[in-house]
Amino acid sequence: MKFEVLILGNSSATPMYERHPSSQLLNFNEQFFLIDCGEGTQMQLFRYGIRSNRIGHIFISHLHGDHYLGLVGLLSSMHLVGRKSGLHLYGPAPLKEILDVQFRHSDTQLRYNLIFHPTNPDKEEVILETAAFKVSTFPLTHRIPCTGFRFDEGKRSPAIIAELVEQLNIPKQYIGGIKRGLDYTAPDGKVYKAAELTIPPPPSRSYAYCSDTVRVPDYIAAISNVDLLYHESTFLHEMVERAKETLHTTAQEAAEIAKEAGAHKLLLGHYSARYRELQPLLEEAQHVFKNTQLSVEGKWFSV
Repeated sequence: MKFEVLILGNSSATPMYERHPSSQLLNFNEQFFLIDCGEGTQMQLFRYGIRSNRIGHIFISHLHGDHYLGLVGLLSSMHLVGRKSGLHLYGPAPLKEILDVQFRHSDTQLRYNLIFHPTNPDKEEVILETAAFKVSTFPLTHRIPCTGFRFDEGKRSPAIIAELVEQLNIPKQYIGGIKRGLDYTAPDGKVYKAAELTIPPPPSRSYAYCSDTVRVPDYIAAISNVDLLYHESTFLHEMVERAKETLHTTAQEAAEIAKEAGAHKLLLGHYSARYRELQPLLEEAQHVFKNTQLSVEGKWFSV
């Protein structure tokens, strides 16, 4: 089952050096989720061959422009190309007012249903849950209210041992039940345990998105043991005082957080425009947490 993230934008504050403000696309088994929507996001979707109407849910971490100023344009374009299916939008409560003002003064009435879900920046919450997938928020510490997002895969089904099922001539209509743990009774009355006919499933996977935040211990538990952790790494550690002043994180601190949380992999991003070359950020983080990568626009990262 596919679970991967496409980086659409990885710059902080302003577009620079052909890097765009924050935006990511998560693909979970061909269900598309957009995380933040900085300026130019819809052009990035076009560039990388993603039809915007395939997106069913959008998550906005906070209301600094580099994380949401591409949203009105994207929503408007979905309207213009004839989107009919509903779209779920999750973000800070004032975002609804911002959109209402934009659409009122442009005399825009969306052709589709935009379903707004206000997030709570003060506590952890589950905001979306199905049998296959769960999305949670957790508070971050920034200049304005800000949330992180955690995406957890549901319990995975065991795999059928095809050769054994074929050998026993088990009808196809029983396969689903066996995968759900139901035993199979053959025509001769012999019972085959579901565990005998299946291979245990691999562990469920998880992805956490830590948007703008100063380093604090408050959210470590919320991202514990995550398979892939994206964490902002705006500065090199030589600028740690600037990071504290602006409530951001250094690459070294992002690595320390990943190590403390027990993350399996770390993905850096939200790079300051002062850095044309990003290798020093990567090296700084890898010195603390070896399994670190730079987020690169246009690249998919498996969870």
